[in-house]
Amino acid sequence: MRVHHLNCGTMRPVGGSLVDGRPGLFRRATLVCHCLLLETDTGLVLIETGMGSPAVIDPARWLGPGFLRQSNPLNRPEETAAAQIRALGLDPADVRDIVLTHLDLDHAGGLVDFPDARVHVHATELAALEAGERRYRPVQFSHGPQWISHAEAGESWFGFQAVRELPGVPDVALVPLAGHTRGHSGVAVDTGSGWLLNAGDSYFFHREIDEPAFIPAGLAIFEKHVQTLRGPRVENQRRLRELRRDHGGEVTIFASHDLTDFERLSQRSRL
Repeated sequence: MRVHHLNCGTMRPVGGSLVDGRPGLFRRATLVCHCLLLETDTGLVLIETGMGSPAVIDPARWLGPGFLRQSNPLNRPEETAAAQIRALGLDPADVRDIVLTHLDLDHAGGLVDFPDARVHVHATELAALEAGERRYRPVQFSHGPQWISHAEAGESWFGFQAVRELPGVPDVALVPLAGHTRGHSGVAVDTGSGWLLNAGDSYFFHREIDEPAFIPAGLAIFEKHVQTLRGPRVENQRRLRELRRDHGGEVTIFASHDLTDFERLSQRSRL
């Protein structure tokens, strides 16, 4: 398996160090949409999609004016998942499976660019979308994704319940981490030399699951503002902290929007 780290959407909210933890308060912060592309023996697998190509063409319709004001995403066609796959000399049509942490617009907005792919998601997350939960953007799913929903099967992954067998997706597990959304999950990938865990939005800052934990003040406020279930979110962060402490040599955990995590892992991948 070959793993590519892709930033499928750069966001520049106000707040500087209060958001991204880097020096300078009176500037825009930098957040990313960290996705994985897996080259496997059976085809390409995409973990998350970013915002998608319609976000470049018609951002107000695709992302909504509220998100545009708050997050200030950069309009970069070259950052779409489809464009980056082509830049690697690969064909987006060969993406046969997509595995999502959840269905927020900056994680699932690119599904439309891969209409023939099977889309794996936690059953509780899909149920929330189908029930009309307001946080989602219905326009992003109007093309009719080929959903495959999963519920916990009682299998264990480093002490977490998990779905270890995703049809057509070898060496990938769905790890429920509810809180940010009802069916939010991490996506774990067995690279052959250790596990990668895309923890999605279960936390937002690379030091948030350190001991002691730290998160910039502005980002902490935002994290609470966008949570659905506070208790499970806090509990799952505690469990992720334990996972990093006890199994950091076996599992590399990263948050979807943290620039430091993305730079570190993408550089390691290139080397």
